[in-house]
Amino acid sequence: MATATVRDLRTRFPKLKEVIEREGEVIVTHRGTPAYVLRAYHAPPPSKASPVNYFGRLKSRQPRPIPVKVSRALDEADRAER
Repeated sequence: MATATVRDLRTRFPKLKEVIEREGEVIVTHRGTPAYVLRAYHAPPPSKASPVNYFGRLKSRQPRPIPVKVSRALDEADRAER
């Protein structure tokens, strides 16, 4: 398994990148002790979950509208108090 120092990452990264592609991973040492492992990143496959219908969820959680007759009665009651 290949090793590299933190300084090597800064100064010789293109060569280390080739080593990672060839060997799969590189152990990075800090002051002589192994500290990190560098590997190539592989994106996870996209999930097949259906998209969430946020507007539909919002509408289902909203209170039902009040009838026009009740709405007018509330408006009349508010006007009478003024």
